[in-house]
Amino acid sequence: HHKPPFSQTIIVPHMWTNPLVAVAAAGGDVVAADDDDVQEGFDEFYEEIFVEMRKFGKIEEIHAVENLGDHMTGNVYLKYEDEEDAEKALQSLNGRFYAGRMLSCEYSPVTDFREARCRQFDDASCSRGGYCNFLHVREPGRPLRKYLEKEFGFYIGNNAAGIKAEESMRSQRDREKDRKDREREDIRRMEQRRDRDRDRDRDRDRDRDRDRDRDRD
Repeated sequence: HHKPPFSQTIIVPHMWTNPLVAVAAAGGDVVAADDDDVQEGFDEFYEEIFVEMRKFGKIEEIHAVENLGDHMTGNVYLKYEDEEDAEKALQSLNGRFYAGRMLSCEYSPVTDFREARCRQFDDASCSRGGYCNFLHVREPGRPLRKYLEKEFGFYIGNNAAGIKAEESMRSQRDREKDRKDREREDIRRMEQRRDRDRDRDRDRDRDRDRDRDRDRD
């Protein structure tokens, strides 16, 4: 795939050790595996990398995939708000060891994960299973999502989309408020200028009348 020279998103291949990979490799039934145990281990992993990776800057999205294909197994995508923060994270992770494996990161061209995700998987209807080439994203459990929202203001999945839409609407409201404030300020200045002109004209008329009366005397 295309490797950009820079991006908001970095990919860390095979960072998450998905226990379902071992089940599939042994010929077991992935569907019959204990998902509660998988979710518990995944939530610990997700929280750990979130806390570590936020040191480099504001994270917009984290996606860990549970696809079983060799080129996708355990891949983790980290999207930062700023490309410079993504660069710092990439440089810090490259060559480090995690879970006994040396990490080798690269920039990813993916910045809109709505196109990269498998929509059928999100609807629990993907017929290709774990070997699908679209991202099968593993989501954190509800307690962890609530914790990250409350403690860090980090929103995941549909909540993130809702927050972004709300921020956009808030931004529009703020711009409209600023515009109205500027209009009110312009009107206030015009009224002040008009009052000053009226006072100046009144003073001038009064001085003229006084001079006229003095000349008459």
